[in-house]
Amino acid sequence: MNQLDALRQFTTVVADTGDFKQLAQFQPRDATTNPSLILKAVQKPEYAPLLQATVARWKDRPMDEIIDRLLVRFGGEILSIIPGRVSTEVDARLSFDTSATVSRAERIIELYQAEGIHIDRVLIKIAATWEGIEAARKLESKGIHTNLTLLFSFSQAVACGQAKVQLISPFVGRIYDWYKKQAGANWDEAAMAGANDPGVRSVQRIFNHYKRFGIATEVMGASFRNVGQIVALAGCDLLTIAPDLLAQLAQSEAPVRRALDAEAARALDLPAVQYDEAGFRYALNEDAMATEKLAEGIRAFAVDTVKLEQLIQTA
Repeated sequence: MNQLDALRQFTTVVADTGDFKQLAQFQPRDATTNPSLILKAVQKPEYAPLLQATVARWKDRPMDEIIDRLLVRFGGEILSIIPGRVSTEVDARLSFDTSATVSRAERIIELYQAEGIHIDRVLIKIAATWEGIEAARKLESKGIHTNLTLLFSFSQAVACGQAKVQLISPFVGRIYDWYKKQAGANWDEAAMAGANDPGVRSVQRIFNHYKRFGIATEVMGASFRNVGQIVALAGCDLLTIAPDLLAQLAQSEAPVRRALDAEAARALDLPAVQYDEAGFRYALNEDAMATEKLAEGIRAFAVDTVKLEQLIQTA
């Protein structure tokens, strides 16, 4: 049995890509996209007709609507291949505007429904700022399910659990990147691999907290840099994995063992944690890594959204 099939025994495998032509070979249940992945996909020759057709049909509409229609077009293509859900992201520039995020999410859902796609097959991706989490709370109360992304800290995860969001995406690789950069020449790759990886440890802490306190929010590890990080999180609810790493897993027959265990987590002696807005903001501020990576992630997604707009203008 290869590592990918072995991993499926413990964890739901999700593909992290906008390149839907790659999906079938890996047979993921769900798929995730983001502005950077969609930008990367639409620049490939095989997707140029899709971009051009979408722009030609809706060229008289506002730019933000054209963007949403393009995202939904990609999402619909992905859903024709996979059996589960697709995650589609709200414009990162709205990350600090609760009402605008809610409105944009509702429109994305309406566009999917107009294509005959059931609401339960779509997760709306929102940055895990306080405003984003509040938007997710409102959306979940309306039956619109959310995936809180750019999640780097325990405080973000706790607040998401309190808001009863459907799913969170802790970013393993970006946490790893920060600690490795901070350590510089003192970084010991071997000592910080596997279960000792700081990104892996972050997800483990969140997973254990959720299971110990009966929080229904799904935990989906994301943003992986290597196969070792993935294998070290076998047992997590879901893992969203880029196609190159899915290929590496499919080509390896190294053993995969359960690393995260919900039953074991329920027996742990852990403190209950809750946050109001002030407590959340302070806890996030105290975490330099999470503060920096959240801001950096929002900026990067916003930059790629602007590039996507420029492509649309010239299509």
